Amino acid sequence: MAASPGVSKPGSSRLGSTKLYRTARRAVILAGLALALAQLASAQSAARQKPKGPRALGLVQLAPNGKAHLIPITILYDGEFYDASAYKASPVPMALESGTVYEGVRTGVSEGLFTVTSALQGNNTWIGDGTWQSNSAIAAAKDAAAKRKAVMSKPAPEPVEGPPVLRRASAKPKPTEDAPSGGSAASGPASPAPPASAPAASTASPSASDEDSDRPVLKRPAAATAPVASAPSPAVTEAEAEADPDRPVLKRGAPTAEELKKRSASVATSATAGKDSHKPTALAPTVLGPIQLIPAISDAAGPEPRPYAYSLKPEEEQKLRNKMLALAANEVRAWAAQPESAGSQPAPRPGSKAKPPQPTFEDVQLHAFDLSNSNEPILVLTAKARLPVRSNTASDLQYIITLVARDDMYGDLHKAFASVTDSGHFDVLSRLELIDAVDADGDGRGELLFRQVSDAGSAFVLYRVIGDRLWPLFQGTPGQ
Repeated sequence: MAASPGVSKPGSSRLGSTKLYRTARRAVILAGLALALAQLASAQSAARQKPKGPRALGLVQLAPNGKAHLIPITILYDGEFYDASAYKASPVPMALESGTVYEGVRTGVSEGLFTVTSALQGNNTWIGDGTWQSNSAIAAAKDAAAKRKAVMSKPAPEPVEGPPVLRRASAKPKPTEDAPSGGSAASGPASPAPPASAPAASTASPSASDEDSDRPVLKRPAAATAPVASAPSPAVTEAEAEADPDRPVLKRGAPTAEELKKRSASVATSATAGKDSHKPTALAPTVLGPIQLIPAISDAAGPEPRPYAYSLKPEEEQKLRNKMLALAANEVRAWAAQPESAGSQPAPRPGSKAKPPQPTFEDVQLHAFDLSNSNEPILVLTAKARLPVRSNTASDLQYIITLVARDDMYGDLHKAFASVTDSGHFDVLSRLELIDAVDADGDGRGELLFRQVSDAGSAFVLYRVIGDRLWPLFQGTPGQ
């Protein structure tokens, strides 16, 4: 029997609802995948748009007289560190182009601005010459400019108008009459009178002075009388001779024996004075202060600097210093125990237990940094040490140590790096001198900048502290 039109089969509506549910589920899944892919693509594009440089790092050498120079260190470009003294050096390195501005930051705190004016090359090294302006000088210049602008913009005060004031005109001098009083005006011009003599010019007629008292009168100064030459008295001559014994004196006859003695004595005195005058004068010692080393950053789109110094109380600093010196003593003893430097160790007594020698430290410097806002200080200790020397040992050696450790929240020290050398191995092993903590890559975290010094020269080294290790980011070429 055929089905009548308009009547659906039983089960057809159930099949349609199942297909519709599957289609909706697929649409929801596809929409979710599209949203996830869009978020991932936006995150990747944001990561690609993050500025990666160029970011230049240098070291400002500030002299006590205000003269400043810049040593280029690194340039960060596209995530890679390059030697700033050689990067695009055509003809001068890009880091030392004229007009480049560096911001001096000491332990993350801004100190001033250095502007490069020229580049100097010597001994295969580049140095930037320029001007240094401290933050205080910049603020003072801004205040002075603001005051000048305020004075110029202020309208001038209007003059106060009062009642009119009558002023008497100054009396004009009467014109002098050139015509003679005799009435001979029709005759020709009178011939000029000859110049009067000095006495006649000095005497003026009283009538002329009475007519106009303000009339200027030319007067010739009175001639100075010639001094009458008189023979000098013997007393004056003797006084002048005593005042100047080398003054020549004319006398008649042969000189006496006493006069000859005086002449020889004066000649000897003048000769001695002449010899002393040719000797170089001793210059007063000039007291010059130490040259300041300030790291400097040049980055047009970098983050604002933040301080990296970790403040310690005096008792906390003393406690950490003792812990760091204990670690440093172990490092020095371990270095001295090596065969290369074993000659400086004290020889143990036979039949007795050798006691570990205790080194004596000097020039100890401890720095504490918070490089990653973790509130766990990174400690850097630099010191010089000596071990006790006995009669049967070799020459005394001076050890130089640089120690980096991390202090955790429980007060335990974790050694991250140690560098030890001695005065007998500077030709092959360099020593590390801490410069400061700097943000070399612009991520807000601080890195440790060292100067590596040896007999071959010096170079800059940049380290990043990750956990309990120091990772090198840049190693300069010796000779800087």
